[in-house]
Amino acid sequence: MAKSNKSLQELTLLDRFLFSEAVEDADFLQNLLEIILGKEIVLKGFPQAEKEQKHSPLQRFIRLDVWAEDKEHTVYDTEVQQKDTKNLPKRSRYYQGVIDSKLLQPGDPDFNKLKDVYIIIIAPFDLFGKERYQYTFGAYCDEDISVKLKDGATRIFLNTHGKNKDEVNPELVELLDYIEHTNDNIKLKSSKVQKIKEHVERIKSSEEIEVRYMQAWEERALDKMEAKEEAREEVIHILIETYEELGLSKEEMMKRIQEGFSVSENEAAEYVNKHL
Repeated sequence: MAKSNKSLQELTLLDRFLFSEAVEDADFLQNLLEIILGKEIVLKGFPQAEKEQKHSPLQRFIRLDVWAEDKEHTVYDTEVQQKDTKNLPKRSRYYQGVIDSKLLQPGDPDFNKLKDVYIIIIAPFDLFGKERYQYTFGAYCDEDISVKLKDGATRIFLNTHGKNKDEVNPELVELLDYIEHTNDNIKLKSSKVQKIKEHVERIKSSEEIEVRYMQAWEERALDKMEAKEEAREEVIHILIETYEELGLSKEEMMKRIQEGFSVSENEAAEYVNKHL
């Protein structure tokens, strides 16, 4: 059995598994969104964690961490991101495009039917270097920033390491602190953050979810192993083509594959026979 680097108890809400489990609960997500957006929200139905989307048969699959819709038909995609991959602004643009592509029926020309969309990314780093807890982006005119495009699309980047406490809701500061330090004994003042904490504690005490976490980790480990095997096969395929051009015999190819990749004689023969 593959061994996880972290137990379920050690996860914080910046870990995608715990976050995805937590936000499947409508009350949890509603409290989270109300703190972030500073307004009352009533969700419609249940959130869908890790909703898979595909823009077209020729493009990559993406996983939207949390897909939810409220009573006003506003759509929310909420993500956690542990590392700065240097592509988050453009990734958020891509997510927005994928979501928009699902909001109209094929052939419907009325773009006013597009629902308002919020893309929210929570991270333990300052993407823009201004020491803010929250960066909110909507389209406006460069020549006159008072003129807003009002296309219904909003992207929010949250930084757990912000320093402008005097400029934001204290409840948001407390939420972001808890998201990063989920396992610390933090004294909470916000009743909403306290409810979020209580739900996380219920998740961590669930044997069923603990088993699901281990299974998910093992599946990721197997996916990585399969990816490495596919990469090895591609390299071997290229080598065999080169060996053919050099006029090497089948036996010489097998010997080189065996020695170069530390595989058995039978495995080397299998690789060669498969690619010839």
